[in-house]
Amino acid sequence: MAPRQRADLTFKDNLKRARHGWVRLTPAYSVKIVEQILFKNPNIKYILDPFSGTGTTGLVAGQYGLRCDLYEINPFLLWLAKVKCANYSSDRIRDTKEIAYKIVDFARRDRDDHGLWLPFISNIERWWSPNRLVVLAKVFQAINKFLPELCQEKDLLLVAFCRLIIQWSNAAFNHQSMSFKENSSQCRMFDEDEEIYQVFLNDLDEILLEASYNITGVVSTHLFDSRNIAINDTSHGYDAVITSPPYVNRMSYIRELRPYMYWLGYLKSAREAGELDWEAIGGTWGVATSRLNDWSPDGVSEILPRLNPLIEEIAQSSEVLSRYVHKYFEDISRHLSGLYHVVAPGGQLYYIVGNSKFYDTLVPAEELYVDLMKKHGFENTHIEVIRKRNSKKELFEFLVSATKPL
Repeated sequence: MAPRQRADLTFKDNLKRARHGWVRLTPAYSVKIVEQILFKNPNIKYILDPFSGTGTTGLVAGQYGLRCDLYEINPFLLWLAKVKCANYSSDRIRDTKEIAYKIVDFARRDRDDHGLWLPFISNIERWWSPNRLVVLAKVFQAINKFLPELCQEKDLLLVAFCRLIIQWSNAAFNHQSMSFKENSSQCRMFDEDEEIYQVFLNDLDEILLEASYNITGVVSTHLFDSRNIAINDTSHGYDAVITSPPYVNRMSYIRELRPYMYWLGYLKSAREAGELDWEAIGGTWGVATSRLNDWSPDGVSEILPRLNPLIEEIAQSSEVLSRYVHKYFEDISRHLSGLYHVVAPGGQLYYIVGNSKFYDTLVPAEELYVDLMKKHGFENTHIEVIRKRNSKKELFEFLVSATKPL
């Protein structure tokens, strides 16, 4: 039977799962997959996720009472994972709720619509109507007025704010990449301001209820480039690596993350977004794409013979895309080489990856991952088809696994 699309194995199912659904982000992968891995392998006690993204692996591990280290190169995603995996006392939760009512009351009474700080997002009017921008800016201003420094109360309020800015935006998520709704109303709705404030308070109530349940495991977060694990990491003995690295599909996650990152101060310009994508594996935003023209290979083709014909075939249609694919697997090779030194003997790798297609060339990422795992010393490799992806008919999601020899 051909694999189905299985929405229950995507971020869509995560939205129904308490803390996992605090902020809607498509980079999140399935909670169920992590749970199934842990159920089948009760010996796993210490986990590494070197591409932790929204913190799915860490949160599941924490809820199972396990120890987990999260590495992530994007500071906003690292903050979000840390907030999702933290424990909150009843006093913190009570104080957060009290401050939220003060924030809304202050925003309601503020009649000065001028001089409000707005993020420097290009074409910001595509995202929000003028009135909604004013209301959102007032809420954000009030959060910073009552809590000028980061703390757990502010973290929870900012999660609710992140939900608010997307719920009241013109962004549409009916495609694999984000787009904007057409003909969205720019007129002022009756009592729309009050509705926005109420949504903020209601979302916060939901978040606080979920935050009241403690995480029993130990989850730590680290701002880290996972290509350099062997150079910088001093932890050894991971029982398992459970992760989903960026796919080789030339789709920048920065695009969807932009509203959160600009509002919360993680980005201040489009160039910064491009710089971050260049540092990340598989990044393609702005300057990250143009720099491919000056990039030169390091030698992964010598250990991945099946990659050469793919690169050459793609180059016939686009030299830049061929370089993109080439660099992607060089980066993954560097990552896996260092990873070998921090996994315990007998430790297991579980990589959720997707294949891709460039013009008429299918890039079997799952097979190339297996080749690289073997070349860097891992054994017992296995590929399992997880689901059909909601895009081209040839595209699937796979679970690629391997073991470090005893």
